[in-house]
Amino acid sequence: MKIQEVKPVKEGKVREVYDAGDSMIIVATDRISAFDHILKNQITDKGAILTRMSKFWFDFTRDIVPNHMMSIEVEDMPEFFRQEKYDGNSMKCKKLTMLPIECIVRGYITGSGWASYKENGTVCGISLPEGLKESDKLPEPIYTPSTKADLGDHDENISFEQSVEVLKKIYPEKGEEYALKIKEYTLALYKKCAEYALSKGIIIADTKFEFGLDEAGNVVLGDEMLTPDSSRFWPLEGYEPGKSQPSFDKQFVRDWLKANPDSDYLLPQEVVTKTVDKYKEAFELLTGKKF
Repeated sequence: MKIQEVKPVKEGKVREVYDAGDSMIIVATDRISAFDHILKNQITDKGAILTRMSKFWFDFTRDIVPNHMMSIEVEDMPEFFRQEKYDGNSMKCKKLTMLPIECIVRGYITGSGWASYKENGTVCGISLPEGLKESDKLPEPIYTPSTKADLGDHDENISFEQSVEVLKKIYPEKGEEYALKIKEYTLALYKKCAEYALSKGIIIADTKFEFGLDEAGNVVLGDEMLTPDSSRFWPLEGYEPGKSQPSFDKQFVRDWLKANPDSDYLLPQEVVTKTVDKYKEAFELLTGKKF
């Protein structure tokens, strides 16, 4: 008997989502994207590292909020997924109705936040103290939600009040409650995890979470969690405000692409290897396990 082939119901730049009837299977591929393009190289083991990192954080934060993870073992998944290309990089998850808000939390000032602060002293409309330097730690983490854009479009930063309006349109009775809940969860998750990461030598400068509703209408954490793809990780060693920081994510890739505009999104092997090594290093520092 031929195994029934399963097609993804949703395919992002890096991840594929499959409907397995009573659950979803989320596969983190070894694709890598930068500047809204999928690159021609695969980054070996990247999907497996990110999947295990999400698992680590989901387990670590169950006391704050329930999450959608059921298993990362292919034996627990439909037969189609019990093949090498899905082993290690797939997560079986509860089905959720996702809320259309990206929950971004910033603990340090960097990137677009820094650009905006230099211009008018605010980040996403939130006023910050005067005199901050690039990469400074903020007095308190700030919550800066955005709308989720379709593939190829840019997410749009919105205020907390606008996030209430977005959710009230869909859930007139519960919109405000959901908006408050996801804000509280986002800040609580960030505080617990950033403090832990710092003790392991990693600064989590900012990150994003996504939440959905289960059948009973409970807010549940979904998507991926605190990976170098959804967060800015900086090494604590050598951290120095006043400039941009080296990072544990796609920085090598971005820097090389900027320096080689004619590359047609094809990376040399050495950049691929360095990127994999950075992802592994972050995983091993945070979990204390060898990859």
